[in-house]
Amino acid sequence: MNAYVEFVIAYPIYSAMIQFAVLGTLGDLLSKWMQQGKIFLPYKLPIILLKMLEWAIIAITIKYAFVGYQGFLNNLIEHRFVPEMGLFGNAFALSVFMNLQYGLLLVIFHRFLDNLIAKQNNWKNIDKGMLSLIWFWIPAHTITFMLDKPYQIGLAAIWSLVLGFILGYYNRESK
Repeated sequence: MNAYVEFVIAYPIYSAMIQFAVLGTLGDLLSKWMQQGKIFLPYKLPIILLKMLEWAIIAITIKYAFVGYQGFLNNLIEHRFVPEMGLFGNAFALSVFMNLQYGLLLVIFHRFLDNLIAKQNNWKNIDKGMLSLIWFWIPAHTITFMLDKPYQIGLAAIWSLVLGFILGYYNRESK
């Protein structure tokens, strides 16, 4: 685990890109597997590589958001706009601020990149993506922000895999 922490600390952006490229793309695959009830290759290799690039780009924005919104919360506390709330309270506040501001843009950006890769213009159910910020991402990131910083991006990437599983499960094709 020390090697992981050292790598994340030494290369915060690259490590975020790698973790999201692998786990985010795996979440996309898992979602398709769950939807159809079987393991198969739902995309050709060039599309998988583009999805990995998509997730790597998203990871850069997520890493900057994690750092930036922590500074945002610290400044709000310092200027007494919000009180110091302890580990859980601060993690929850950080998650709410980040997801209800940056998260909305991320959902749109993610769908834009998905559409670009698929060469389509599909904005159907974007509202469900927005709602996932409340029922999934705020609780998930509250837990994430309670961890030491080197583990936060890794857990966030794992949450992408978890969400892929959940969405695939609830969008299963009936047989």
